[in-house]
Amino acid sequence: MSDFPESFVWGSATASYQIEGAATEDGRTPSIWDTFSHTPGRTLNGDTGDVAADHYHRWQEDLDHIAALGLDAYRFSIAWPRVRPGGSGPFNQAGLDFYSRLVDGLLERGVRPVATMYHWDLPQELEDAGGWATRETALRFQEYAAGIVEALGDRVHTWTTLNEPWCSAYLGYASGVHAPGRTDPAAALAAVHHLNLAHGLAGQVVRELAPAAQLSVTLNLHVIRPESDSAEDRDAARRIDALANRAFLGPMLDGAYPADLLADTAAITDWSFVREGDEKLIAVPLDVLGVNYYSSTLVRAWDGVSPRSDADGHGQSAASPWVGADNVDFLPQPGPYTAMGWNIDPPALTELLLRLRDEYPRQPLMITENGAAFDDVVSPDGTIQDDRRIDYLHRHIAAVAEARAQGADVRGYFLWSLLDNFEWGYGYDRRFGIIRVDYDTQVRTWKQSAHWYQRLAATGQLP
Repeated sequence: MSDFPESFVWGSATASYQIEGAATEDGRTPSIWDTFSHTPGRTLNGDTGDVAADHYHRWQEDLDHIAALGLDAYRFSIAWPRVRPGGSGPFNQAGLDFYSRLVDGLLERGVRPVATMYHWDLPQELEDAGGWATRETALRFQEYAAGIVEALGDRVHTWTTLNEPWCSAYLGYASGVHAPGRTDPAAALAAVHHLNLAHGLAGQVVRELAPAAQLSVTLNLHVIRPESDSAEDRDAARRIDALANRAFLGPMLDGAYPADLLADTAAITDWSFVREGDEKLIAVPLDVLGVNYYSSTLVRAWDGVSPRSDADGHGQSAASPWVGADNVDFLPQPGPYTAMGWNIDPPALTELLLRLRDEYPRQPLMITENGAAFDDVVSPDGTIQDDRRIDYLHRHIAAVAEARAQGADVRGYFLWSLLDNFEWGYGYDRRFGIIRVDYDTQVRTWKQSAHWYQRLAATGQLP
């Protein structure tokens, strides 16, 4: 049995575009995901987030579920185009009021609000002006951050600046499988920097306007293993680690981009978009580093002759998210797999947390997303016996316990996800929730995993 201390935070997470719906209500304007999902061929079955889980209208019911689960904290995201339509200009009071009611509702239920400023829904007008490939977007983000922190900052426990900037930059601007759907490697690397810069600028806003709040960022850090111990395979892993992990950890925690990343990508960009003082701005001290983890990655050096293998788990595209890494193969891994096709590898989570313990020993950590999509079956009596999800969660939370036992300062765990939702390019076909959403009726039903997680949150004991 693994015991967690009473101070350990048990939570769950969602994202605005994935659950809110109400895409055109109360002054909200289109985000890049509205445009992307309404473009034929971009999402499975042409699904969009127009209605999603209708959380905008059902938030009180959803907060009641959070309270009934006994969770300590709830991680949600704020939709930039809902609170500042178009990304600049006046703020929308109706949008601010929605999140103010949400925060107050959490506090009334004894739940800590953890607000993510950016979970991928960039206002379309800012993308039309260049998006994250331009510095102006980071400056608009700073203004947006100031507006929402002024409105909510005295009540939000933790401000998370960005969710998974790796996805925003590389899947959005290099492989094109996420919004805005561009395939420009140089733009992707510019987006990496401007997202990092936006994080630093918004972090300063939190420090100035809400000094009592915790400051965080959430990264989907990759566990990258070479197929062999050959120098070539180890260099392939190093190259991918630079793009996946150190492109963000470097400036955010070390105050500098890694030299090998700049060398690896020199043929794509000269990085002249990094101005003097930027890296110092980005390295705003964090109260907690959020870690999202789902699966691991296996690479080898491409021999230049065999067909390339691109089994990286990040969607199929003619363009690769791994800019400047054309000589790397991403290899299929042994199962079992989730419905996303991702391998299930709990020991890799322990490995990742121990790496962070070693490299950043004074940096507190939080698991901000971990969970699994499976093809849930509703029994005739209405129950959903999702044993595979329970097993996945059990093994990964045990992996967190193992890392803690070895000295990793992990202070909480946020399960992904509270609700079934719009799963980006996969539409409504993939279900991550511990609460099932019937998209025809919007009825919520607890899966067995929700009852399991409720017991864990109450006892802190993992059988």
